[in-house]
Amino acid sequence: MTFNLRNISLFAIMGLLFIAVGIFNSWSTSLFILNFCLISAVMSLGVNIQWGYAGLLNVGIMGFVALGGMAATLVSIPPVYGAIDAGGSGILFSAFLTAIAIAAIYYAYNKLKGGTRKLVITAISILSFFVIRHYLDPAVDAIESYDSAGTGNLGGLNMPILFGWVLGGILAAGAAWLVGKISLGLRSDYLAIATLGISEIIIAVLKNEDWLTRGVKNVNGLPRPFSVPYEVNIQKSTYWMDLANSWGMSIVDLSSIMVKLSYAALFAIVLLIILYLSEKALASPWGRMMRAIRDNETAAEAMGKNVTGRHLQVFILGSAVVGIAGAMLTTLDGLFTPTAYQPLRYTFLIWVMVIVGGSGNNWGAVLGGFVVGFFWIEAEPIGLWFMDVITSGMAEDSDLRSHLLKSAAHMRLMMMGVILLLVLRFTPKGLIPEK
Repeated sequence: MTFNLRNISLFAIMGLLFIAVGIFNSWSTSLFILNFCLISAVMSLGVNIQWGYAGLLNVGIMGFVALGGMAATLVSIPPVYGAIDAGGSGILFSAFLTAIAIAAIYYAYNKLKGGTRKLVITAISILSFFVIRHYLDPAVDAIESYDSAGTGNLGGLNMPILFGWVLGGILAAGAAWLVGKISLGLRSDYLAIATLGISEIIIAVLKNEDWLTRGVKNVNGLPRPFSVPYEVNIQKSTYWMDLANSWGMSIVDLSSIMVKLSYAALFAIVLLIILYLSEKALASPWGRMMRAIRDNETAAEAMGKNVTGRHLQVFILGSAVVGIAGAMLTTLDGLFTPTAYQPLRYTFLIWVMVIVGGSGNNWGAVLGGFVVGFFWIEAEPIGLWFMDVITSGMAEDSDLRSHLLKSAAHMRLMMMGVILLLVLRFTPKGLIPEK
């Protein structure tokens, strides 16, 4: 079996798994898993750009995903004019004061030297903190007090949610630039610590700043992209009702399938565009330069390459892709839940996708996203079936049988570990390794 045939076979097996879920469970479930896998593949591509191209260890993926979700929310939801009238001017003035403080610190850093510079920057920071809070706190209280049960925030721009995908990439890239300017060029563990810290800070802000994101009260009912219909509109259509009857299925099932197919088409387009650009970049002189820097930074720097600058560039690009994926995921869910962002799900799992698929290979990253994403969702039903099989000979009232069946919900983490161990044992470089 040739290498190319092996790769095709791996993707074909994934296709058969989706078909099996559709036949033995439901096509709606199969399409739901497919949409999740498409978004996971985009996230995996973003991390692969950072780790596979340049060897940058980002353990704060969760924060960049959350920024993408926040962007999709703030772009798509309508503004809350009452809250804007109550405290919008205070927020704007506080932002203006913050910009002045940053400019003053930047000016002092460039113009002053030694102890005088430290003293002036410290004084500006302390003074600006109290001045900004003097105007910010009353504005925040006024906004959060306005219809706190229903809104309690400023709302958004009421624009198509697809614009939020672009903004999600921009916000994630901006956060990556800030982290990279501080930590890139130092040891790799500094970058890992910095990304972990910034991701926790981002999640803490999203959970506690109700005036911006409603915090733990969540934002529900996000609008869908223009290309994705609503189930109720399909169910009212005579054409779709006749089609459902001719196929021998209910209109409710058909409407759910059509909506998920619309999402799948949209997500597949984004994935293919990012995959195409990633492949072109990897095969270009820029991609060869990045791999040379990854393999031997000292030799690359001796040849005149700006190692820190290229690391910053690729770190920003990868984070932007992750931010877009975060906006896609929030769009699919239709709600923004800051408390749902956990390191296990949005950092560890994405790293498993890259490792299982094959770091440094874009097709491997995509395959890893599909494999791990599929079994992440199907782990619980597979675990329940497995426990049911091994306990089939036990009595119905057996305590051991009851305990094992209840433990099926915990099979997910064990299955991820088993998949990772098997791949590392038999294909250490991933299912589709780097050439």
